[in-house]
This record gives sequence, structure tokens and C-alpha cells, in this order.
Amino acid sequence: MNVGMWGKALRGIPRLDKEEWNGLDVISRWLIATRAAVLIMTLLSAAIAGILAIKAGQFNALYWGVMAIGLILAHATNNLLNDLTDFRRGVDKDNYFRAQYGPQPLEHGLLTTRQLLTYAGITGGLALLSGIYLVIERGPLAMLLLAAGAFFVLFYTWPLKYVGLGEIAVLIVWGPLMVGGGYYVTSGMWDWNVVIAGLPYALGVTTVIFGKHIDKYIEDRVKGIHTLPVIIGEKAARIVVTGMVALQYLLVIYLVAIRFFSPVMLVVLLSLSGIPSFWSMYKNQKPESRPEYYPAEAWPLYYVAMAFQQNRRFGLFYLLGLILEVALHALRVI
Repeated sequence: MNVGMWGKALRGIPRLDKEEWNGLDVISRWLIATRAAVLIMTLLSAAIAGILAIKAGQFNALYWGVMAIGLILAHATNNLLNDLTDFRRGVDKDNYFRAQYGPQPLEHGLLTTRQLLTYAGITGGLALLSGIYLVIERGPLAMLLLAAGAFFVLFYTWPLKYVGLGEIAVLIVWGPLMVGGGYYVTSGMWDWNVVIAGLPYALGVTTVIFGKHIDKYIEDRVKGIHTLPVIIGEKAARIVVTGMVALQYLLVIYLVAIRFFSPVMLVVLLSLSGIPSFWSMYKNQKPESRPEYYPAEAWPLYYVAMAFQQNRRFGLFYLLGLILEVALHALRVI
């Protein structure tokens, strides 16, 4: 076992060759192949759902654990299927954007198609078993949530991403499905205010996918992948991202105003410290080549890297606010 590689794969996307890959244990290979570093976004959505259930006094630890594991495995399955679909459609050929910033298991010969399908089959099967268990325990609405989740896992890459619906799918999945649905299976209750409370973080996740698609705007346009940035244009997409970031904070303020949240949630405003750097990048077009000040190991990631950093900053403060709110509620301070 290579625990050091596990940590590296959870922090970023390691760059390695076939010889290095062959020396890895199966867990390291799975973490790299599934791009485990981005799975933290799913864990945070599950955590938000769980904390809101605790706040409501309806937290079931077993159901939450099954839900969180199922969501993470479903996200990992989608990442594997995403690579398979793009590989078969020839998207990753000729040094395509995604093949530059980290290993693509099929394109770089690290996995055969059969091996990747085995990874996806086992991972997806475990995710499905988690969902089936929750359906048995929670009933018809859980079945609808499972069906919706399965649809997005199977069809996000094609056709949704190819027809400008990928970004909208991400917003729906990380908001209503993960937070609203996660809250439901954990607590047994559906609450539209919880769905709204899931949107601030879901918007952050959507900015990450927007940032990635802006970064590869030219490549996608050439290859006929009609992401939203390709449809609306690169500049308009950058404006949309900045608008979504602003909406994150406005939604938190709204939820405080209607007293769903207490004022302690305004701690999330501390994450505004990253906005000057975010704005200075997103107001300008991406340089054609790596600027001297920009880390070589991060290039060609540019907008997506900044969106990921801002989303992580916002998400951690959002999570902190929720934890403080639950703690103060338990102490009967609020």
C-alpha cells in the first residue's frame, strides 16, 4: 500500500507514467482513475445535508453514512464513464486539454477498456446497492431520487455535456439531489428551504465545471462539444461565473433574512477575502501561454483552478457556519 500516493491523489491529480502506474496499489489506481481530489465536493454536499438534519433533530447516522458513501461512489462512477465516453469519441486524442493536466487512464494506456469497465462496474454497483437500501428504508420518493441520480451518472457526459446541459445538470445534482435528497433520506422529511440552502454550495460546484469548460473553450468548440461556454461565448461565460459567485452570498443572506439560518451563518462572508484574486482573473481573457507568475504544475488549468479554490474557501466557511449554528442551537443560544 502506498498511503503517500493516496494523500497525493486526494489533494490533486498526480502526473505519472506507465511505469509509475504499474508500481501502484489498486487503491491508488482507483483514486487516480476516479479523480478522487474532486470527490471532496460531493462529500461537502453530503455533509451539508447531514448537518441540516442534525439541526432539525432528525439525524439518522446510518442512513447518512450510506447516503454519503453512495453519492461519492456515484460521482466516482461518473468520472470513470466520462473518461470512457470521451475516449471512445476521440475527445482526448492529440494532446487534448484534459490529457494535459493529468493521466487519462485509457488515452495514456494505464487501463484497458475492460479494466476501466470493471472499476466502473464495481464502483457503480456499490453506489446502486447504497441507493437500493435507502429506497427500501425511505420509500417512493427515495426511488425517484435514485432514478434521477442514475440518469445523471449515465448521461452527463453524453448527451447532456454535448448539448449545453452539463452545467445545469451539475447545479441540479449538487443542490436539490444531493442536499435536498440527502436531507430527505437522512431525516425522512422534504424541506424546500433545505433545497435552497443547498444551492449556495451547488452554485460553487457549478462554477468549477464552468471554469473547466471555459479553459477548454477552444478545444471543445473545435471538437463539437457544445458546453454552455461554447454556446454563449467565452466572455459571457466568465460573466455568468462571477454572477453565480455573487448569488452564493445573496442566497445565504436571504436564508438569514427569512430566519431559516441565524446571523451566525454570515461567517461565510469571511470567504470574500478570495474575491479580489478571483475577480482579477475572471475579468480578463485567459493568456495564450503560461504567465511567469503562474505555477507550471497547474497549467493549463486556469479558470477552473481559481473556481475550485474559491469554492473550497466558500464551502469550508459555509460548513463552519452550519456547525456553529448547530452547536449554538444545541446550547440554546439561538
